[in-house]
Formats: sequence, structure tokens, C-alpha cells
Amino acid sequence: MRLNEIRDRPGATSAKKRLGRGIGSGLGKTAGKGTKGQKARAGVAIKGFEGGQMPLHRRLPKRGFKNIFAKKYNELNLGKIQGAIDAGALDGKKPITVEALREAGLIRRAKDGVRLLGQGEITGKLAFEVTGASQSAVKAVEAKGGTVTLKSITGREHPPGDAIKAGRRAAKREALAAKTAAKGSKKKAKGEQAEDTEAEKPAEAKADAQKPAKGKPEPSGETQKAEGAAPKKPKADEGEAKKPKPAKTDKSE
Repeated sequence: MRLNEIRDRPGATSAKKRLGRGIGSGLGKTAGKGTKGQKARAGVAIKGFEGGQMPLHRRLPKRGFKNIFAKKYNELNLGKIQGAIDAGALDGKKPITVEALREAGLIRRAKDGVRLLGQGEITGKLAFEVTGASQSAVKAVEAKGGTVTLKSITGREHPPGDAIKAGRRAAKREALAAKTAAKGSKKKAKGEQAEDTEAEKPAEAKADAQKPAKGKPEPSGETQKAEGAAPKKPKADEGEAKKPKPAKTDKSE
């Protein structure tokens, strides 16, 4: 190769645009900027401006929002990983990490990690060290005797949000069960106390019935005879007319 044969790659450079070189060039006189007006001037950028009326990007309704904290994961199914193991691109005897998946060509770049999905089947015992995993994927791996360890992209252990939520729900259920059990024991104690009081009442009533009345001595036989000999008041005959009551006098008269 000689110095005069050195060339840059095709398309690396382009010829300068020649402006104002006659009508035949296509860029003469106004140099492609058209005739007079706001857009014919330099430094003008009208982005979405519609002459003062409400622009389209403001007229259309909006819905939802963009989560700026959203993570971008590489999603991999178990069936694809098993295919790579069968092809010899991935070693199933070693822990399957994000780096191992990238070297096997299953992912191009790490992004925010790898999330394991449960579509497909695995035939052997595998140990995964990934960023996230679905519940079905974890069950499928554990059914074959494997393990799924969730780690962040930096390598630190990161418990899944599902497990944290499940723990909180379990704690709430336990607290509620303990509360209901305490209420049930209180109600049972009250019921037993009420039964004891009800059982004591008839015994007290029998004892009171057997005791003589205080302040009133039992009448002897003589007193009973004397009371029997006492004369009774004669009843008024039915035929006798009742005595008329005196009429009330009006005091105003």
C-alpha cells in the first residue's frame, strides 16, 4: 500500500454542500430555505407550534406515566436454558450465573440482571444465581432438586418482593389468629362463670326455702283456734239497695 492509495472507509466523509450556485444546482438564490418568513431565518425551531392554537400534543388525552425507576431485565425461560445445556454451550454442573449466560450467548448484555421464567422444562438438577425468578420457575427448579438464589447485579443477595409480601401476610394472619383465640378464651371463661352462678342459684333458693322466715314466729294450735273463732262480718244482701252517695254541691252557687 502506498501513501497516495490510503483512503477512508466509504461514507466516512461527504462533499460540502455548495449553496447559492445557480438555479441548476437546486440550492441557488434562497439556498433551499424558501422565500421570506419565520422559517426562512436562521436559528428558528418551531417544535409543535401551530400558530397559537392548542397544539396536537396538548389536545390529545394522556394516560399513565413512565416509571423512571423501572428495571430492564433479560427474561429467560427454563426451556431455552435447557436447550443451551443440551447443545453444550452451558455447563449445568456449575452455578448458572448472569456472566455464564452471557458467555453462552443466551443474553447480549447484563442490563439490570436476568429474570427466570417457568416456560419449558428442565431435565436435571440446576443451581441458578439470577436477579429474579417467577413462582412457577422456582417450583419447577426445586421439583428437580435444584436451587434458585436471587442476587442483585452487584452480587449482593437480594430477597424477592414476593417473599417479603408473603412474610408480611403470614405475620398478619398469625396476629389475627392469636387475637381471635384470645377473644374465644375470654368468651369461654365468661360462659363457665355464668354456668357456675346459675348452678349456685338453685342451691341458694333451696337453702332459703328450708330456713324459717325471720321476725314471724310459726303460729301454734291455740292461736289458730282463736283466729277461727273470731266473728266474721256479715255480707250485705244482694237484694238490698246500695245507699246513694250524696250529690256534690257547686260552691259557686
